[in-house]
Amino acid sequence: MAREGILLGYGNPLLDISVNGTEEFLNKYDLKPDNAILAEDKHKSMYSDMAKTFADHVEYIPGGATLNAIKLAQWLLRVPDATSFFGCVKKDEFGDILEKKAKEIGVNVKFQYTDKESTGTCAVIVTGKNRSMCANLAAANLFTEDHLNNSENWSLVEKAQFYYIAGFALTVSPPSILRIAKHSHEKNKTFCMNLSAPFLCQFFKDPMLQTLPYVDVLFGNETEAETFAKENNLETTDRKEIGKKLAGWKKENTSKSRVVVITQGDGNVIVAQDDRVTEYPIIPIAADDIVDTNGAGDAFVGGYLSQLVQGKSIEECVRCGNYSANLVIQRSGCTFPEKPSFQ
Repeated sequence: MAREGILLGYGNPLLDISVNGTEEFLNKYDLKPDNAILAEDKHKSMYSDMAKTFADHVEYIPGGATLNAIKLAQWLLRVPDATSFFGCVKKDEFGDILEKKAKEIGVNVKFQYTDKESTGTCAVIVTGKNRSMCANLAAANLFTEDHLNNSENWSLVEKAQFYYIAGFALTVSPPSILRIAKHSHEKNKTFCMNLSAPFLCQFFKDPMLQTLPYVDVLFGNETEAETFAKENNLETTDRKEIGKKLAGWKKENTSKSRVVVITQGDGNVIVAQDDRVTEYPIIPIAADDIVDTNGAGDAFVGGYLSQLVQGKSIEECVRCGNYSANLVIQRSGCTFPEKPSFQ
């Protein structure tokens, strides 16, 4: 059974600011209708401008890859504070909203605070069926290992049995990731990570490879898996073979074998462990029913983790991952109804 503090996440907390926008607003900030970019200086004033211009229908959603997965797991677990989350924000308006919204879902957020940058935000501007996303990591980029030196925070690390960190945190604080990963290894706990993006496999290869020996469950999609294979000369493009090679990658804790989970959009989910590869079909969905695929991968992970922490089988973990992804892609943003219907 799940209990308080069983799952801890660390990542880049971003407040998603979602509006039904206009072409005129996109043009004002030189944004394309269907694209995802990192903010430049010209976008810095856009976030407060959005909140004012579209004040009557602006939506604030706690986001960022790790927090998306953690909040989905929390929603499914229905145990207050079953999940905890570390990340860096500023004590500003958006930081307050982010903290309040995450706590409403039941996540025990323990933020590190900075004065140097504002709270990280991601603008989501919807025009018709298109979504333009512009992320400003800001404060999220400033997380440091000092946060783990605080005894109250470290007690949450000790309390947890499972850890999840999306690969994006590799660009911010690899020492923090390694410290949590090594603790997990020393105490025979379960450390989960995500490849998260092709650019991480290419340009943050060193911290990724330093962390991989401590990873018990590794997530990734088809593009990320193929990029990892190419960058590390695995000499195959066969995703099942890539899964097997990742499962067999050097591992510090040899008492349990690594599980590698590769999602393939509308294709089967590939799970590799030892020399075995199993495929699980996703829940079919009509194209007309898909509203927004952006949070699908995070939602899958959240569903998977919610069952993993309860000691369920891989098959059940994947089943709940597919349920969560299927639910989220039929909604705008990584959001969910009041109660889950997963059984």
